[in-house]
Amino acid sequence: MRRLVLGRTAAALATALIPTTLTLAVVHTGTASGSLGAILAAEFVPMLLLLPLAGVFADRFPARRVILTADLTRAAAQGGIGATLLTAGVNVPALAALAAVTGGAVAFGTPAVRTLVSATVSGPQRQRLNARLSVWQGLAQFAGPGIAGTLMLGIGAGWSSLLTAALFVGSALTLGGLTSPTPVAVAGDNDNDSDSDGARDNSDARRAPFLHDLRAGWAETRRHPWFIANVIGHGIWNMTAGVLLTLGPVIMMRHHGGGTAWVITLQSGTVGLLAGVWTAGRLRLRRPLIAVALGASAYALPLAALAAGAPLPVLLASYTAGMFGLGILDPLWETTIQQRIPAEALGRVGSFDTLISFAARPLGLALAAPAATALGMTLPLAVSAVLVGGANLAVLAIPAVREQPEPEDPVHALALPAAAEAVGAAGAAG
Repeated sequence: MRRLVLGRTAAALATALIPTTLTLAVVHTGTASGSLGAILAAEFVPMLLLLPLAGVFADRFPARRVILTADLTRAAAQGGIGATLLTAGVNVPALAALAAVTGGAVAFGTPAVRTLVSATVSGPQRQRLNARLSVWQGLAQFAGPGIAGTLMLGIGAGWSSLLTAALFVGSALTLGGLTSPTPVAVAGDNDNDSDSDGARDNSDARRAPFLHDLRAGWAETRRHPWFIANVIGHGIWNMTAGVLLTLGPVIMMRHHGGGTAWVITLQSGTVGLLAGVWTAGRLRLRRPLIAVALGASAYALPLAALAAGAPLPVLLASYTAGMFGLGILDPLWETTIQQRIPAEALGRVGSFDTLISFAARPLGLALAAPAATALGMTLPLAVSAVLVGGANLAVLAIPAVREQPEPEDPVHALALPAAAEAVGAAGAAG
């Protein structure tokens, strides 16, 4: 478990270094801002386009191998970026091509992590592992831009990219010593070859047409209305976060003493987020999706406070509370879908969740400024508060959210021998 947390933290830190390093490299050389947009888009667009396909790979192949390949691919791409910056400077076509490779590798590695966690641990340990991953990955993402800026000033963008490549190599190495229980034979399954990460090497599944598996993943997704409703709600809060992160600094600059107030607000949110994650790892809830819905809806609080022109102490408290709710949400949501979604479809179903989340935040960032210019700041923030609160509270109307979930069909689950009873008990308790 520790190796998995260490590896994913290293990968998260490396991922957080990439955009800041590229941004500072372009700005430092005075290259046109359009070039920076092209480089960043070259990473983002392939990531979105490939995520549904990556979900199929996460279900077809052992998750550990998929993540290993993705980490080593990202390491090679970042090594190429570092070499390019050191030898040729900001060569936009080369950097864009390498950024596209990085984005594709991110797409393929992301769904497989959820599958690997599901296969590595079960029961209460799975929730604690998800909480630990959320804490350390959150810290890595928070620290990444500052570390990238320090490296840029100290050793230059090229060496910073090479260090990023080394971090990806380190994250890949942690997978080599990762051990997990061996899956037992599944009823009705005559092909019992397995990898140590719990994924079956099912030759029949691999012979199935790729598009058939993709359609089957979407069919499995539609079979879970609670999942679709939550994903839509989470997509809305990601979009409204883009609105808040765009308009919040402007409001702070105009009415609350400048940039210092915004920095303090962000820091208070980080404290709230980490506190929420820490709390989530210790909760024992029979209906965790209720807490997930309430946690996501809490993001309406800072949006409403900004829209109402609340004083700074109220803004700090509301933003801390909103981020605390998101901290509660993440580990409980990950644990719930790992429990409720059949193991053989987890990569494909989870990839739709990641796709919506990745796409929604830039949409909010893009819409916020034009909406504020046309309508003023109050209305977009107020509408965002209503949307995020209403969409996530509406999830509570779905019976599967309020009821204690039944365990998934054992024929379609990868049972762990030492934890089979624990998995069944967790599914019954919800």
